[in-house]
Amino acid sequence: VQLQASGGGLVQAGGSLRLSCAASGRTFSSYGMGWLRQAPGKERELVADISSSDNTHYAGSVKGRFTISRDNAKNTVYLQMDSLKPEDTGVYYCAARNFVGPLSRESYNYWGQGTLVTVSS
Repeated sequence: VQLQASGGGLVQAGGSLRLSCAASGRTFSSYGMGWLRQAPGKERELVADISSSDNTHYAGSVKGRFTISRDNAKNTVYLQMDSLKPEDTGVYYCAARNFVGPLSRESYNYWGQGTLVTVSS
């Protein structure tokens, strides 16, 4: 699976951005998909995940503000980010997993390149 993330940019606090991740391959629908981010000087963390059966999981810091969704017909996963905060700044990566179980950044088999999100105060 090859993944291509897009949609990052500079936004003021309180604003919104929508990230997209286009996947290659005919088996996209069978993968769980995640968005992870890495802030400067910090470890990469799981932000949101959507399973092959559309079950979603969010980090506590983004719950209620971010929404992950997928369109299997377009082989694309999205991350709608609302009410952005400066602490949401970082490089956002999309990733795909075959793994089923408790999620962590190690759960993912395939990674896209990152897209930078900068939230100004």
